[in-house]
Amino acid sequence: MENTKTVGVIGLGNMGRGMALSLQRAGYAVLGLDKSAQAVAAAREAGIPIGADLAQLARECATIVLSLPTSAIVRALLEGEGGLLALAKPGLLLIDTTTADPQVTRELTVALKEKGIRFVDAPVSGGPSGALKGELTMFIGGADADVAHAQPVLSAMGTKRFHIGDVSAGHVAKLINNLLTASHLVTASEAFRLANAAGISTEQLIEAVNAGSGRSGVTLFNYPNRILNNTYSSGFTMQLMRKDVNLAVSLGEALGLDLPTVDVIGDIWKSSAASLADGEDFNRIVNFERASSPARA
Repeated sequence: MENTKTVGVIGLGNMGRGMALSLQRAGYAVLGLDKSAQAVAAAREAGIPIGADLAQLARECATIVLSLPTSAIVRALLEGEGGLLALAKPGLLLIDTTTADPQVTRELTVALKEKGIRFVDAPVSGGPSGALKGELTMFIGGADADVAHAQPVLSAMGTKRFHIGDVSAGHVAKLINNLLTASHLVTASEAFRLANAAGISTEQLIEAVNAGSGRSGVTLFNYPNRILNNTYSSGFTMQLMRKDVNLAVSLGEALGLDLPTVDVIGDIWKSSAASLADGEDFNRIVNFERASSPARA
C-alpha cells in the first residue's frame, strides 16, 4: 500500500465504519481496527480491509482516524503498552473524531508533540447516515499547519468543516453542540407536554413552531424524523449523550462557572439512567418524567 494514501480507522462502529467507507470512495486505501468481533465482521462485510494489529497501522498509514467512545479509551490506545506513542513514527497525522474530554486531549497532545505526531481533534455531528455519505459536520481543533495538512482526509468525511481554534477547541465545541441538543430535547418535550395538556397535539403545533422563533434543530429534525414517527433510530445512545452532557457539566465546573440551567439539564440526563437504558436512542429522553423538579424542591 502507498503510505501517503493509506488511512487507518480505529473504531468501526456505526460512525467509524461510515467514515471508513467515505474515505474509500474518496480514493484512500483504508485499514480498519476494532476490538469488537461484531464491529470487525460488519466492517469486513461492508468491504473494509482489517489490519492485523496496531503495529501494522502505525507502520503502513500516514493518517490514523480515531472513532472511539471515550477519552479513557483514546488515552489507553496512545499511552498503553504497545500503544501508538510507542509505535508511531514522526510525521504521523492523528485525527480524533471522538467526543472527548478537552483536558485529556490537551494532556495527550504534549506527548504527541514530543514524538513528532501531528494531532487534530475533529469530533463530528451528522450521525451514521452522515458518516456513510461523507456529509458530516466537523468541529476542528489544531494548529493551522496541522489542520491544513489534514484537509484532504477531513474533506472526504465532512462537507461542513469548522476550524474552531487550537488543539482541544474542536472537543469543546462538540460538547457545546451536544449540550444544546440535550437541552433542546428536554425543553421541547416539556413545552409540547404543556401544549398537549392544554388540548393541542404536538403534530398540530410543530409546523407553526418551526415557522416561528421557537424552532431548533430538535423541532426541525429530531421530532419529525425520530420522535413523532416513533422510530427512535438515530444510532446515538442514551449512554453516549449522558457521557457528553456530563463532560460539559464537568467543563463548567473546572472553569469555575455558575451555570444553573446546565446543572439542571445535567441532573435530568443523569437521573434518566434509572428508567432509560444505556442502549436506548437518546431521543427517548422526551419520554422521561422525573418524580420531582429541583425548581419545585
